[in-house]
Amino acid sequence: MGTTTESEKQVLLQFPFSDLGELQQENRRDRTYRVRLALFLSLFFAAFIYLYRNPRSVFEAELLHEDLGYSHIAESSLSTEEREALFLSFPDGKRAEETSKLYSKHPHLAGSSEDFEDAKSILKLFRSEFDIPEPHTEPIFPAGSKASRLSTLSLTSHLGSSKPSAWIDVYYPVMNTPLDRSLDILGEDARSVWSADLTEDGDPLDEDAAKYKDAVPAWHGLSADGEATGQLVYVNYGTKEDYDELVAAGVDFTGKIIIARYGKVYRGLKIELGEALGAVGALIYSDPRDDGFVTVENGYAPYPNGPARNPSSVQRGSVMYLPLYPGDPTTPGYPSYEGAERTNATNIPKIPSLPISWHNAQRLLEEIDDDVSPRLTGKFSSSVIKLVNHVDTKVTPIWNTMAAIPGHVRDEVVLIACHRDAWVLGAADPISGTVSLTEVIRGYAELLRNGWKPLRTVVFASWDAEEYGLIGSVEYGEDFSSWISKHVVAYINVDVSSAGSSWSVGGSPALAPLIKRTALDIPHPTIPGKTLWDARNDEGPFRDDALSVNMTVDLNVLMDYEAKKKAKDELSTGVLPLGSGSDYTVFLQRLGVSSTDQGFGGTPYDAPYHYHSIYDSVKWQQVYADPGFHRHVAVAKHLGLMGLRLIDSIIIPLNTTQYALELDQYLDTVESLAVQETSSTIDFGILRLAINELQAASEALDEEKEDAEKASKNDTFRDLLGQLPSFPPSGRAICRRRSPFYTRVSNWIKGVFGVPPLELAEQQSTTATADIPKIPPILEFLKAQRRVIKANKKLISFERGFISEDGIKGREWFKHLGVAPGRYLGYGATTLPALTEALSIDKNVTLAKEETYRLASLLNTLADNITP
Repeated sequence: MGTTTESEKQVLLQFPFSDLGELQQENRRDRTYRVRLALFLSLFFAAFIYLYRNPRSVFEAELLHEDLGYSHIAESSLSTEEREALFLSFPDGKRAEETSKLYSKHPHLAGSSEDFEDAKSILKLFRSEFDIPEPHTEPIFPAGSKASRLSTLSLTSHLGSSKPSAWIDVYYPVMNTPLDRSLDILGEDARSVWSADLTEDGDPLDEDAAKYKDAVPAWHGLSADGEATGQLVYVNYGTKEDYDELVAAGVDFTGKIIIARYGKVYRGLKIELGEALGAVGALIYSDPRDDGFVTVENGYAPYPNGPARNPSSVQRGSVMYLPLYPGDPTTPGYPSYEGAERTNATNIPKIPSLPISWHNAQRLLEEIDDDVSPRLTGKFSSSVIKLVNHVDTKVTPIWNTMAAIPGHVRDEVVLIACHRDAWVLGAADPISGTVSLTEVIRGYAELLRNGWKPLRTVVFASWDAEEYGLIGSVEYGEDFSSWISKHVVAYINVDVSSAGSSWSVGGSPALAPLIKRTALDIPHPTIPGKTLWDARNDEGPFRDDALSVNMTVDLNVLMDYEAKKKAKDELSTGVLPLGSGSDYTVFLQRLGVSSTDQGFGGTPYDAPYHYHSIYDSVKWQQVYADPGFHRHVAVAKHLGLMGLRLIDSIIIPLNTTQYALELDQYLDTVESLAVQETSSTIDFGILRLAINELQAASEALDEEKEDAEKASKNDTFRDLLGQLPSFPPSGRAICRRRSPFYTRVSNWIKGVFGVPPLELAEQQSTTATADIPKIPPILEFLKAQRRVIKANKKLISFERGFISEDGIKGREWFKHLGVAPGRYLGYGATTLPALTEALSIDKNVTLAKEETYRLASLLNTLADNITP
């Protein structure tokens, strides 16, 4: 990467190794680290016994030195209950509201100067909360540089700093911004007879929306540069089923411009499917039919005068073909360093597109049909439409802001993160998530100030360029893939904390019991006596109005909502599988890290959420989404408490058996699909057997885990730790002065595993009655420790076991054969994706049989690997 900058030099000076080669050698030496630790402890306690039998030794003299005084306990250790209670007392609604104002009262598009300033603001927050000294130069490092690499890799090295750190990694993806845009209906002479305004009105009742209404034009991120002229054809939601229905009816899309409503599937798919059929352009709008009961038609005033959708609002957003691969379109599978070799992007559109408002869509739809509610008729517009979308596409820097708190067990990492960039103001997406994350950061800082040191290493990330296609997180994941695969225990994501009344949570099945148990420990944000888990069934403040007044609603929208509720209720865990659409994607579906995501979303009885609009503002949060910011706080409490339990539990709380049992349900779905989609019989017996063997192996691991947990939680392990002596335990030494060194070492070892040191009175009592001590049970301690380590490694490896290096056919970037975003869903999850899509999309029996054997082989290997 050329010469080393001054800021990089400052980072390099922190490390005793000068290059990555040395760090790699050091990592190899980590394999013998625990053996060396065992040798050290054995020698330490042998020396301890020797000192008590040789009172004239140098250390004995030090113990007798009058200036040392009686040693106090080095630092008080919080019990689990005290630690959790202290954290839960910290998140605060008023502070959350102020943080929301700090970050959502200005635009912060990825790659912009405002975005860079926010990245530095988060860096400043990390420094102030974690007491990180101000560096001589800003720790802002080009990705791929030595300083950038060491900032992450050293976290799990025993030669790295034991103090918190914070830095910014700079990646260089290809992105675009809008130049010229226009949309016209042409007359017979090819001149414009009507032009769309393509703007949001910026009502002054929402001062931030009014101030920044022209700051970020309404366009599609990563849309194609170009112009298109053709007749308009309505494709409803633009799903695969919608297009198939139109094709079956004889509709020819060649040379046409499609117009689709937002919803059902990811926006990029609407364009991809139209492009594949010959369309030359695409328009996407927000239809009030999808807003449920809270509409202008039902008598509600439009925002900001009331809760209904503002008819001028426009949903911006990326149109990257996300189900193919996310991240920088020109560096698939590898990080976008500044000088990276780039490929021709295959996951972005080749036809131009624009997002438009309902106000503009109404006029265009009149050209197709006079019906107020557009229908899937296949009719073309009577007039020709001209669409112009010129964009500036270039390599653009983005900034991931990172921080870490090293743990006692450095090489196990819990990663907690939210993205920072927004299309405009982004008070819900992503600032509500950022607010919750900052409350977690502040809460953990309060724990540190009270003597806490995490058992495992904690990493926080504020990702950039998520809105363009998960770019910041994906580039980091591709950059540090080996490190993540080796060290990251779990990934906790938050994106939108607050955009409605109903709490929803998704995650790996192995995390589901922890997610639920933690949610049951968090109070409901607004209803006394209930829990956060109960908030999954909340339906919004306008439900009573909808039921008591004769209101109209789109029945298909309502039926779809009820079907989703039913499906959620039927889940054995209540935790949804993760598809895509946020930053967990690279960690779960490429690297096999157990992940989770959560937040409050809307229902048909909530004020419509102005997604990616200028009206996603702090005022909308204050009035409709979360008055008092109680939901922001509830999410923060859940994130932080779940994080603490992952960080500080001696046995990692991953439930592999829950996952293994859910595989039976996944296969049941596949078997039903096979009956529907093929006339041939497919024998899934080998896969069912592999699942059963995995369940048996997981149950055996449960027994081993439970034994290790008993050792760690009840008697054996903690008792062994308790037998590590507090100095000096000898009756002979009752009046001797004690060395703080001895106390610190003993209490450090105990503190790592959550065993509090003796209070002073207890130590004095012990000292007064103890004889020459027995040799501590170091061998038993090390045996118990190895058992814990072995069980944890198997727990971590479980999700990794679903990773196939060959990936999913046709979109090999995705490597998880347990779950992936559906090929024609985008955000939605498909379980057993390679097998399911061989049946549902390819309709290929031979391929389905191959995928059955591939998955069975993967599960058999996983069963072998986790068997104790």
